[in-house]
Amino acid sequence: MIKYILVYLVAALVFCLLDFVWLTVLAKEFYRSQIGSMMLEQPKLIPAAIFYVLYLSGLLVFAIIPALRAQSWPLALILSALLGLIAYSTYDLSNLATLKGWSTSLACVDIAWGTFVTGVAGTSAYFVGRFLTER
Repeated sequence: MIKYILVYLVAALVFCLLDFVWLTVLAKEFYRSQIGSMMLEQPKLIPAAIFYVLYLSGLLVFAIIPALRAQSWPLALILSALLGLIAYSTYDLSNLATLKGWSTSLACVDIAWGTFVTGVAGTSAYFVGRFLTER
């Protein structure tokens, strides 16, 4: 159980750090140009925290643990990236279908980002889990 808590924390650290840099530095102006009028001055931290806790729990259950059981980093990468693709596509394509001003380019960039960041976080956590298992 301790191993899975540590693996979860690694996934959370990697995901949150990368997402923070993405949202505040790398893609900040892109998002502002795409959805500026819909953005809050300050994000609501409680809904954001709930998202991260739930999303990273899903990453652990649906990607990292199965990959650790199979002892396969490629499986960790594939399952993690697939989860990111599905989750971010659900969000972005629903917005594209229902919201004025949600552009195709925004949806594509956000889906690509979600796939990438989830894949990296899940695979990183897998390697820590393998290290802990081998000790």
